Amino acid sequence: MATLRQLEYLVAIVDEGSFTRAAERLNVTQPGLSHQFQALEREVGGPLLERLPRGVRLTPAGRSMVPHARAALAEAGRATLSARRAAGVSTGELHLATLYSISSGVLPAVMGLWRRRHPGVRVRLFEHRSADDLAQAMAAGVADVAVGPLPDRWEGTVRHLGTEEFVVVTAADDPLTGRGLAPRVRLADLADRAWVHFTPDSGLAQVLDSACAQSGFRPRIAVRTEQAASAVAYAAAGLGPALVPASSVPRHFPEAVLRPDPPVARVLAGYTRTGPDPVAASLLDLLEEHAALMPRHVARRLGLRQTSS
Repeated sequence: MATLRQLEYLVAIVDEGSFTRAAERLNVTQPGLSHQFQALEREVGGPLLERLPRGVRLTPAGRSMVPHARAALAEAGRATLSARRAAGVSTGELHLATLYSISSGVLPAVMGLWRRRHPGVRVRLFEHRSADDLAQAMAAGVADVAVGPLPDRWEGTVRHLGTEEFVVVTAADDPLTGRGLAPRVRLADLADRAWVHFTPDSGLAQVLDSACAQSGFRPRIAVRTEQAASAVAYAAAGLGPALVPASSVPRHFPEAVLRPDPPVARVLAGYTRTGPDPVAASLLDLLEEHAALMPRHVARRLGLRQTSS
């Protein structure tokens, strides 16, 4: 059976692109590294890497094995941390995976509260562009906890956080704001506009394209950005309307905030691959209790009853 050390050597060789650099990174001799790697190849019954004049290339067997090797190493690290936490050692590192828009919107207030309760635990944040990227990273064992849309048929621990609504933001002098109507807008009424859009690989681009398609049009593009906060700024500057999570709208935002009619929303969850240790569970508890999916200042502007903190 392959050992964790052999899997660590495989991952290091792939990441560094050579046996020499991998040995230097791991502070082992190159002959020792090569010997262990050859033992791993004998264990799996074939070559995992092809040595090239400049670097290495994974074989099909290697490509199949590397994701599992990364997951095994990550799980071993978490097992050590979990044991330390269970023994009362309140130090270590929590790995948290999420989407860019959630990282800058929903998470900061919750993480501030969590940090005050666990001051000795470092947080390593992994930010992803789309829900698919996030789910793949969690399946590969990248993080202890994920916060985002729940993948289909997820078999690990799940805490449902609620529904996060999206809002349309525009400049204060936009013609939409002078109609004397409630702060609502039909996306179909914006079919002739050029939008502040998102980069094609962003999950927010998929949200906008899907919402507009359901309203019978394809959005024209004024500018593309990767971040919800940047989209808010560009919309405020008059480049066009932007569809963003409500949690992305800053306090004291001076421009227009409108609720799409019908609403656009996504269901969020906190989830883990396996049963969470006490520290990870405490984060899930706080998320369940304090995640502000519709911040008070946005709810007030939309004339909605506040349903979350």
